[in-house]
Amino acid sequence: MTQPYPPIEPHDSGMLDVGDGNLVYWEVCGNPEGKPALVVHGGPGSGCGTGVRRSFAPDRYRVVLFDQRGCGRSTPHAADPATDMRHNTTGHLLADMERLREHLGIDRWLLFGGSWGSTLILAYAQRHPERVSEIVIPSVTTSRRSEIDWLYRGAGRFFPEAWERFLAGAPGTGPDGDIVGAYARLAADPDPAVRERATADWCAWEDAVLSLEQHGPARPYGDRPSRARLALVRICSHYFSHGAWLEEGALLRDAGRLAGIPGVLVHGRQDMGGPPHTAWELARAWPGARLTVVPDAGHKGSEAMRAEVIGALDRFAGT
Repeated sequence: MTQPYPPIEPHDSGMLDVGDGNLVYWEVCGNPEGKPALVVHGGPGSGCGTGVRRSFAPDRYRVVLFDQRGCGRSTPHAADPATDMRHNTTGHLLADMERLREHLGIDRWLLFGGSWGSTLILAYAQRHPERVSEIVIPSVTTSRRSEIDWLYRGAGRFFPEAWERFLAGAPGTGPDGDIVGAYARLAADPDPAVRERATADWCAWEDAVLSLEQHGPARPYGDRPSRARLALVRICSHYFSHGAWLEEGALLRDAGRLAGIPGVLVHGRQDMGGPPHTAWELARAWPGARLTVVPDAGHKGSEAMRAEVIGALDRFAGT
């Protein structure tokens, strides 16, 4: 089985002023003269981790990572209820990515990321196809309202007890109501006890959806540090209550704009949070994309899924 590369540390980092009072943290690892690659983290609001660095051959890649607005080491932090979220939208993040590319003097880069990161990658690549050399996505999502509704309502058919508790966490919201919007309001409440309770309830639901998966941690959301969880839930609910500010189905409709960009899509068959159908639709609509569905993996991945991802990155390293 393909193993990750040894741990590496950044050789360059900084805080990029992206306007509106926001500073975005970035770092660069690997070979300064290597093939540029941008890691786009999920969530939205998770921040970039250190483990993903190990997917890239350190002697062949110049790996750029960044914390999207409001999370990780970027400031101001969404865990602070005083942080204004009006300037934290998909459009702002796309502009931040392009500003970071220009700041680092990169002409074209490979894009890597899954879950929410794949939505951001697809939106960026469709807007700036000339700036993208290849794309590798584990766990495809396009953040359609239909996908969001499945994650926060439809999956409740499989976890009725957990979904009933999730719904109860948003008093006054009926089964057909705007539960994500309700949590967005709770996560921004000035009362810290209200925010903490909403955060705990949201993370408990997210963990329940992934609870059938055989790989990965049991509580990938609930076991995060308090500040990181607060930011994650506030940003997630903010984005998803607005449909990520994307026209419904636009990323699939406009996938033809990715023609000429080689793509590798890797998706877990057992992904309850984001069933494989979206990955299948994208592969059919994107000329040049190749989809591999991994039988033993879910949203948290598996060794077989990791091997597919590292293999794809290794193949692209020499192009």
